[in-house]
Amino acid sequence: LGNELSQTAVGVSLNILICLSANGNDNKKFKSEDKMDGAPSRVLHIRKLPGEVTETEVIALGLPFGKVTNILMLKGKNQAFLELATEEAAITMVNYYSAVTPHLRNQPIYIQYSNHKELKTDNTLNQRAQAVLQAVTAVQATNAPISGTTVSESAVTPAQSPVLRIIIDNMYYPVTLDVLHQIFSKFGAVLKIITFTKNNQFQALLQYGDPVNAQQAKLALDGQNIYNACCTLRIDFSKLVNLNVKYNNDKSRDYTRPDLPSGDGQPALDPAIAAAFAKETSLLGLPVAAVPGALSPLAIPNAAAAAAAAAAGRVGMPGVSAGGNTVLLVSNLNEEMVTPQSLFTLFGVYGDVQRVKILYNKKDSALIQMADGNQSQLAMSHLNGQKMYGKIIRVTLSKHQTVQLPREGLDDQGLTKDFGNSPLHRFKKPGSKNFQNIFPPSATLHLSNIPPSVAEEDLRTLFANTGGTVKAFKFFSKRDHKMALLQMSTVEEAIQALIDLHNYNLGENHHLRVSFSKSTI
Repeated sequence: LGNELSQTAVGVSLNILICLSANGNDNKKFKSEDKMDGAPSRVLHIRKLPGEVTETEVIALGLPFGKVTNILMLKGKNQAFLELATEEAAITMVNYYSAVTPHLRNQPIYIQYSNHKELKTDNTLNQRAQAVLQAVTAVQATNAPISGTTVSESAVTPAQSPVLRIIIDNMYYPVTLDVLHQIFSKFGAVLKIITFTKNNQFQALLQYGDPVNAQQAKLALDGQNIYNACCTLRIDFSKLVNLNVKYNNDKSRDYTRPDLPSGDGQPALDPAIAAAFAKETSLLGLPVAAVPGALSPLAIPNAAAAAAAAAAGRVGMPGVSAGGNTVLLVSNLNEEMVTPQSLFTLFGVYGDVQRVKILYNKKDSALIQMADGNQSQLAMSHLNGQKMYGKIIRVTLSKHQTVQLPREGLDDQGLTKDFGNSPLHRFKKPGSKNFQNIFPPSATLHLSNIPPSVAEEDLRTLFANTGGTVKAFKFFSKRDHKMALLQMSTVEEAIQALIDLHNYNLGENHHLRVSFSKSTI
C-alpha cells in the first residue's frame, strides 16, 4: 500500500489525505478489495462514501468498536481504509454493520475486510488524517468517567459529533433508556446510550453511527415533549465522539455489544432480549396499555416505559404489559429499621401510596401499591439503587395487581398499612404544582410551609438531629421565610431527613413539607 500511495501525486484538496497515481494502476490494485467474504483483518475497506465526507466522520464509524490506529481516504474513489487496533474490534464492527447498514450523510456505505493486514501510509501526504487521529487518541488516553462509564473525547467540533447530550425537563412521567432508544431510532441506528443524573436532572448521552443522524434528530426533537405537556427534550451536540459503555442494564447500553455484563448486581439481560437489542428492535410492537390522552407529539404511549421494563426482563411476567401495574416490590431493605410509614413517606415523593405490606416471612422486602402505573414507574426509576437506612434498595414491578389487607381480627404485627385515605398524598389535586416538581433524590432538599417564628438555626438543628451534616441553608427570599433550600452532605442523608421530617409539626399548625430539589446552594 505504501508503494501504491507514493507513486504519483495528483494533488491534495483541502479535505484530502492521500493522492492516487495518474496511470490507472491503482484502480486494478484496489479492485481486489471488493470481495465481500475476505478473511478478517484489522484493516477495513469502506466504499461508496459521499464525496464531501470528512475524516472525522469515517473515524467516528470505527470508534464505537475500539481504538482507530490509522486512516486513509481515497477521495477520488469515494473510498477509505480504516485500521483498528485489534482484529477483534474490526470483526465486531463488520458484524454489526452487516446487520445495520451504516449511513454517512444519508447515503448507505459498505464496509468489508481489506486484503491488507496493516495500513502503511505516507504521513507527509496524510497529514490531516494523522492530525485528526492524534487528537482522538490523545483524548482517548485521558478518559473521563461519567456515572461509572468511560467516555472518550476528541477534538471534533460539536456539530460533527455523532453523540447527543439530552436533558429532560419537567419529568413527570419516567423516561427510560428504552423510550429514548425508541424515539431516537427513527433518525438512524442508535449504537449506545448512557443515562445518568447530573445537577439533579435526568440526562442521557446517545451515540449514533453517523453524525448526520445526530444532526437530524437534534433538529427534529429539540424542544419537543415526549408526553403531553411534560418531559421536554433539550438536545445539544456532545463534545464526545465515542461512548465506552461497560454494562448493559437500565442505566447504560451498548447495542453493538449484547454480550456485556449487567454490572452493579442488576439482573443480566436475557440472551434473547440481548440479541433483540443488537438488531435495533423498536418497542413499537410491545403491548401498551391504553391510557386516555396518552399519545403525545412524539406518539410515545405513557406505558411505553413499562413495556420497556417488561422487555428488559425486569417485570417477572414476560410478555405482559406493565402499563397498569401499580404494585412495586422493594427488596434489600434494612429490616431492623424499615416501617410501612417510612416507605409511605419516601415513595410518596413520586406518587400517592395506597398500601404498604412488609413481607411477614421476608422482612427485608415489601410490596407498595401506588395510585396508578405511571406513579409506580416514576418511583421505580427514581428510587431503585438508592440507599435507605444504610442499604441499597432494589425496586421492581411486582406481579401482584393489588396489596391484600390482612383479614379482620388477624394481627400481622403492623406490617401492613392502608394509606388510601391519607391526607398526606401529594398528587391528589388534579394539576397540582407538585407534578412539576418531581426530581431524583438529591442532597439538596426543598422545605416549605415554614412558620414565621422558625429561624434558620432551628431548621439546621432539626435536620442535623436526623444523623447527617447540614452543609448549606438558604431561605428563598429575605422577607418571606416560608420556603428554603437545605443541603445535606450526601443523598443518603437527605433521604433519611426527608423520611424523618416530612410533615413534622413545627407548631402554629404548620407541618413542614420536604421534597428533593433540582437546585444546589
